[in-house]
Amino acid sequence: MLLNDRLSLTQVFRLTWRVDLMILACCTIAYLTDNYWLEMQISIPISISTVLGTAIAFFIGFNNNQAYDRWWEARKVWGELVNDSRSWGRCLLYNCATEENEEAPHITRRMIYRQLAFLYALKSSLRKTPEDIYYAGYLSETEAERVKMQSNIPNAILSLQAEDLQLLTRQGVIDGFRFRELNALLIRHCDSMGKSERIKNTVFPPSYLFFTRVFIWFYVVLNTLMMSESIGAWSILFGWAFGFVFHVTHQNGISIMNPFGATMMAVPLDSISRTIEINLLEMLGHDNIPSPIQPTDQQILL
Repeated sequence: MLLNDRLSLTQVFRLTWRVDLMILACCTIAYLTDNYWLEMQISIPISISTVLGTAIAFFIGFNNNQAYDRWWEARKVWGELVNDSRSWGRCLLYNCATEENEEAPHITRRMIYRQLAFLYALKSSLRKTPEDIYYAGYLSETEAERVKMQSNIPNAILSLQAEDLQLLTRQGVIDGFRFRELNALLIRHCDSMGKSERIKNTVFPPSYLFFTRVFIWFYVVLNTLMMSESIGAWSILFGWAFGFVFHVTHQNGISIMNPFGATMMAVPLDSISRTIEINLLEMLGHDNIPSPIQPTDQQILL
């Protein structure tokens, strides 16, 4: 996940060296083919390269716009989870009449811990890492075993929250107005979960990606063949430059197409979850507060 707004040359090389070698090999083959076979048979007009390059730019622009829309929507959803989680903790701590009920303070604290379990379980679900059971540390053993029996663990945790909310209502800890406010927050949690799952489970049309890649490679070959007639072996270098620009621009879109993946350009779920965890634990007066997530040398945090 991305926690820094800059890329070093080492990171750029790490991201692009494979495609650089493929483009150079493709341009070299195209140059040799034109030099030893096609040179005396056909001459490619420059206008073809111009028209084709414009068409490919539209394809890449569409792909990148759609990919960024997915990424930005995912970031907004988790921004809402940050706000709603803080509001959830604040309402439970300060809007509930816990003074006259000895059990109520324990229930409200349990519900705040459970919110952290929900966030970490949702993160694990979106990344499809069932082995990540960090969320279980904020649940009791009974609750952890109960939610594991269901296919959607985050949704099961929200059901536990609803049960405790009803319990607080029956005990008179919260009145009807406060119940409506807290229940509305639960609904917002569920909405954010559903939006995240929709983004995760909606496959980007593969035909757009496939044909864009095919057109880029065709454009690289065509440009190399065209330039080899006028600049000779330099066409390999210039063909690589054209291919590098188009491929890297297209790769930028592909890198954010799955905003919940454990990749460099994905939404920083680890950092966001840890921020909420710190905020809620500070509200509860904990002394042992975890440290914020820090970027590694590669800026990739799994």
